[in-house]
Amino acid sequence: MKEITVQDLKAMRDKKEAHQLIDIRETYESDIASIGGELIPMGQIMSHVERIAKDKPVIVHCRSGARSAAIVQNLERQHGFTNLYNLKGGILAWAKEIDPSLPTY
Repeated sequence: MKEITVQDLKAMRDKKEAHQLIDIRETYESDIASIGGELIPMGQIMSHVERIAKDKPVIVHCRSGARSAAIVQNLERQHGFTNLYNLKGGILAWAKEIDPSLPTY
């Protein structure tokens, strides 16, 4: 499984590099804090595989990186994705290292 750091994601965004950011947290978590990813909760993502891009890097994130790592591994194994990256440390790392004004929970 490939991972990307929050610094690398920020650099991609700053350079406006093509990518898709998927937030697999629950709606109530996204309501607390968001970094602009497309919300597809963990329990629904396997039935919404068609929403995941195959032609650009896809960064999957959750709160700490554990749930998103499991989803990345499952998507790679079950659907053959090769363009997925887990956001190391999740939104907590983003809040700590990139945007300290972001609420944490």
